[in-house]
Amino acid sequence: MLVAAVVTDGGRGRLRVLREDGRPEQPAEAVDDLVAEIGRRDGEGVRWLWGSTAEVYPALLANGRRVGRCHDAELTEALLLGYDGRWGEPRSVAASWARRHGRPVPPDPVPDAPVGAGGAGDQVALFETPKQAPMIDADPLDALVETYAAQHAAIAARPEPGRFRLLVAAENAGALIAAEMGHVGLPWSGRAHDDVLRELLGDPPSIAGAPPSRLVELTTTLRELFHDPRLHPESPAEVLRAFSRAGIVLPSTRAWVLKSVDHPAVAPLLEFKELYRIWTAHGWSWRATWVRDGRFHPEYVPAGVVSGRWATRGGGALQIPKAVRRAVVADPGWAFVVADAGQLEPRVLAAMAGDNGLARAGAGGDLYAALAAEAFATDRAQAKLALLGAMYGQTGGNAVPALAALRQRFPVAWDYVERAARAGEAGGLVRSWLGRTCPPPGPEERTPARERARGRFTRNFVIQATAAEWALTLLALVRTALPADAELVFFQHDEVIVHCPREHAAATADALREAAERASRLLFGATPVRFPLGVAIVDCYADAK
Repeated sequence: MLVAAVVTDGGRGRLRVLREDGRPEQPAEAVDDLVAEIGRRDGEGVRWLWGSTAEVYPALLANGRRVGRCHDAELTEALLLGYDGRWGEPRSVAASWARRHGRPVPPDPVPDAPVGAGGAGDQVALFETPKQAPMIDADPLDALVETYAAQHAAIAARPEPGRFRLLVAAENAGALIAAEMGHVGLPWSGRAHDDVLRELLGDPPSIAGAPPSRLVELTTTLRELFHDPRLHPESPAEVLRAFSRAGIVLPSTRAWVLKSVDHPAVAPLLEFKELYRIWTAHGWSWRATWVRDGRFHPEYVPAGVVSGRWATRGGGALQIPKAVRRAVVADPGWAFVVADAGQLEPRVLAAMAGDNGLARAGAGGDLYAALAAEAFATDRAQAKLALLGAMYGQTGGNAVPALAALRQRFPVAWDYVERAARAGEAGGLVRSWLGRTCPPPGPEERTPARERARGRFTRNFVIQATAAEWALTLLALVRTALPADAELVFFQHDEVIVHCPREHAAATADALREAAERASRLLFGATPVRFPLGVAIVDCYADAK
């Protein structure tokens, strides 16, 4: 059953039951308590249709309500616009309605700044209309129903509608999971976090905003080495000027650039950069903002990157340094089940291209080692260099002989990425396996350098976007297969963490492995490519690596 839902005011709303193609099946009805009504009906196998999961679902979660399935009109509209080469155009229900009726298309609303440590608030506040919400001359429920019907027809008209439906389903499931993980939070030990920070940074500052003791020491050292008592080592511009005064001209202060320099300031500067990043991104102030009641609550943004990968609005959930992962500690009596899809992108390439030779090479586990044994005289590093070079467009230097060997040994996979690169260089669009489409080229003047850069982008897009689809499909399957008390608490590209009672950890690990096999079959059918999932059962996230 498909039910369209819109928020009105004061926690009230309006609902309408629809057929699968979007045609109304029952008259619209008003409800006084939308949260309660959604909670009551969801057990009937309903798929909810609404404008934006990010706007509606947090209110339901805050009131103890979860839903099984949804259709997010905004996320779906973005996929359809991208497919038609209109990536980035407004995707709201209001914009979709305006386009169909020849009206001025309103811009998408600006999302509110994410809440850090604030409480859930009451139902009315959570259902407030977003700032700068676009307005249209139409009933919001009618506009939503019409938008869905148009999207349903557009998906059916795609050359591979089955694949595109899977993409939409995975994207919508991901939106639910993102909200659920932000609500549940990642277990976080304040005591372990303090131990890590004191070990790395020294004593915390006595004055709010001041740097900790180890950063003060390193700053003093760098000022002495550069003979500059006012140097701010966190400023790349000042550091570059300091090196220039020492007769060393550098293009940037990136780590790989600094490591090539013979100067006594390099070692303390590299240490300063690493510790400064931890202090600012995951230090004491960060914890006060993002961690409450022993849980880190990030705000995930599904499809926040053009390839379909997730992003976050602050909090740095997708960039937790290895040292700081020691603070991610399971609750007493519980454990983390950490699943990691190793070498996912090259395996995705083998499946998309249908390169049976590359598929056979990865059947035994370590794809790079197998490639080395088969084509690179047992040199694993050379095999990895060749495969990554093919995917990311590295064409010079030490990669040349490795790429030549790869091209000769696995011509099908090589041709697949080459065709994607040529399409990009010509200004064309490329698509993932399920149909996510890359952005069109910008309006800047076409030059050989820009064309090559776009070719490198499209070469990798087809692989990275498809890998994101595989991982999102895995996540959607895991969500429905976990034991009732297990919690999905983290997702990053090709890694999933489930928090569960220790006695259920083995069953959870089995569910993750089975979901990986099902995801592979759903995307690629009877492919010979294997997608092994490394699974670890640990008490602390840092112990999984």
